[in-house]
Amino acid sequence: MDLQDFAHDLLAGLLYGGVGIALMMAGFMVLDMLTPGKLAHLIVHDRRRDAGIVVAAGFLAVGAIVTSAILASEGDLDKGLAETAGFGAVGLILLAVAFVSLDRLMPAKLGEILADEHEDPAAAYVTGAALVAVGAMIAAAIS
Repeated sequence: MDLQDFAHDLLAGLLYGGVGIALMMAGFMVLDMLTPGKLAHLIVHDRRRDAGIVVAAGFLAVGAIVTSAILASEGDLDKGLAETAGFGAVGLILLAVAFVSLDRLMPAKLGEILADEHEDPAAAYVTGAALVAVGAMIAAAIS
């Protein structure tokens, strides 16, 4: 690998990383909108394990989508970045749809459960699994 290839690969890593981080932060904001209260406060100040589980699952889902888009780009940086952003946006929409759909099936509102003072994170495990599953499905759809 010559210096020019190395510099290109470094730039690609920075750009993909930037897009991936932006998508994860957008995913955090989407989950924050679907949850009463502020997720950051629930996680950091209230030390809510269940809120942390759901956010972590959302990050894993977005990470799977971004990783698949990078692998599918076959070295074409422009195409790869566009696919990463596009599939990432679709992923965020579908993660929100999965959250809301699951919320409608549950006897209580998921967002309220996550913001509640209870100690049992059972709903968070189910929600987290749904988010990771959606991320895996989108990742598999990228070819």
